[in-house]
Amino acid sequence: MTALHPQTDAVLKTEYQKSVASYWNNNPNDDRVNTKLGEVDGLYHHHYGIGAPDLSVLEGPEETRQERLVKELHRLETAQADLLLDQLGDVRPGDALMDGGSGRGGTSFMANQRFGCRMDGVTISEYQVGFANDQARERGVSDKVQFHFKNMLDTGFETGSKRGIWTNETTMYVDLFELFAEFSRLLEPGGRYVCITGCSNDVFGARSSSVSWIDAHYGCNIHPRSQYFKALAANNLVPVAVRDLTPDTIPYWELRTHSELATGVEKPFLTSYKEGSFQYLMIVADKVGR
Repeated sequence: MTALHPQTDAVLKTEYQKSVASYWNNNPNDDRVNTKLGEVDGLYHHHYGIGAPDLSVLEGPEETRQERLVKELHRLETAQADLLLDQLGDVRPGDALMDGGSGRGGTSFMANQRFGCRMDGVTISEYQVGFANDQARERGVSDKVQFHFKNMLDTGFETGSKRGIWTNETTMYVDLFELFAEFSRLLEPGGRYVCITGCSNDVFGARSSSVSWIDAHYGCNIHPRSQYFKALAANNLVPVAVRDLTPDTIPYWELRTHSELATGVEKPFLTSYKEGSFQYLMIVADKVGR
């Protein structure tokens, strides 16, 4: 095996992190859903969608049905990112935000366009950093929007330097107590953290077979819902809003079953959501104290 670059060793501190980064670095075209949807308008997302779909896309000429489906799925994913940004509160052009696990940068560009603020995206994939920074240059915003090869558990950014931080379907790859300790350090007093994530439902009891299937498919470790609130409380992050987005995302997954981009993960997502073993949760929390 080729030795990792010294900087890589400093960022990727466990074998698991190295394996996750290796997947994205060496298989960038495997995630056809993300790349195909991103080609619609140049916003490349790495998350799922919410809202009522326009089911008329399933009607009309067969030869253009898949194109219509792609555009509608992308619209729902962009709606999810818009909802997340709605939660960040009063963000001014002079503020700085951070996207933890920024992927190819879609939501970061949306935040900069909406608020005019400084954006820093962090990801452990060097491929994603390069892709997103190329996008920033093409958009003419590289002075305000930058992506960094950094570990969101240990970013190296200055203490208290961020007005807001979000994670969008990335927390299942890390320890929540370590993550929220770093986010609490980075946020200014009164700063805001927004999390959208899939989590297992403690009330359901043991982890369901569908949730275990999703874990295996993505190579992640889905946390129980209660773990989020324990880790937030331990790090001076106080929830101000919690919303179960499960009913809002089920129609997205149902629509996706009709797409040629379907990967097979649609069934366990729908099964676990409908049986109540898995939830799509949005948590908005403010940093208290220093």
